[in-house]
Amino acid sequence: MSTVRSARRLFAARARRLPGPVPLGAVVAEAEGLAVRLGARTVLAEAELTVRAGEVLALVGPNGAGKSTLLAALAADLPAASGTVRLDGRPVAAWTPGELALRRAVLPQTATLSFPFTVEDVVRMGRAPWAGTAAEDEDEAAVADAMARTEVAEFAARPFSALSGGERARVALARVLAQRTALLLLDEPTAALDLRHQELVLRVCRERAAAGDAVVAVLHDLSLAAAYADRAAVLHEGRIAAEGPPSEVFDAALLSRVYRQPVEVIPHPRTGERIVLPLRDRATVSKATSKATPMPTSKPTSKSASDEPRP
Repeated sequence: MSTVRSARRLFAARARRLPGPVPLGAVVAEAEGLAVRLGARTVLAEAELTVRAGEVLALVGPNGAGKSTLLAALAADLPAASGTVRLDGRPVAAWTPGELALRRAVLPQTATLSFPFTVEDVVRMGRAPWAGTAAEDEDEAAVADAMARTEVAEFAARPFSALSGGERARVALARVLAQRTALLLLDEPTAALDLRHQELVLRVCRERAAAGDAVVAVLHDLSLAAAYADRAAVLHEGRIAAEGPPSEVFDAALLSRVYRQPVEVIPHPRTGERIVLPLRDRATVSKATSKATPMPTSKPTSKSASDEPRP
């Protein structure tokens, strides 16, 4: 707990410009002509993106397309080689780290801690930016609500290091929720989760958007993105290939080209939501299955006393 308190004192010691209310539909973050380089390689080029309050925006695309890079640039965790990223109307470089923490919360792909913090301690870390402000009075309610929404309250006292990968992912999301910022930047929030908790996490994203927050999430499951996102940006080779409602941009020809895998896009028979399925050659699948070598069955080389028939 001492580390948590030290972090709170660090934030409290700095003068910060507190965020005001964000109207529904207002621009929370935007990228204009954004390029990001890692070493000598350009991993993101000419990205144009607007993030609005009250929306869930999904970033989709194959591995290495630039999704996490774009998310990190929006978070001000990666610098722009060229172009501009603005948060709450100002270039991200104009904000101090403490001011950024009041305006955006970031969920990384993996959550690791070197010290034996409890689950509740980890979630409470999300409240550190608000130390010394009037919002500090909301700490207990924010922590309790975040743990309840992510279903981690039942193991609040357990060490974070003792949790499974899926449990850690939900605790990390609870920390983000407890931070109560207008912008949530989530990198693969469903990657380590089972079916039920994938749905739980994306329902929480929709709830936060309905409450007026802006949610940007990197997702690999295109059908999940179609079901829960208001808009999707399809990234391909470091560029945004298409952006708009999933019903418009989840086109079979586009996705087949971007993923280099033939797909079909069909409407759900009840909801009409897009379902993206890979096209498979049934004959090839059947042939491969029929040729599969069965696992060998071990046979005893000699009989033990316990193998002898009993009288």
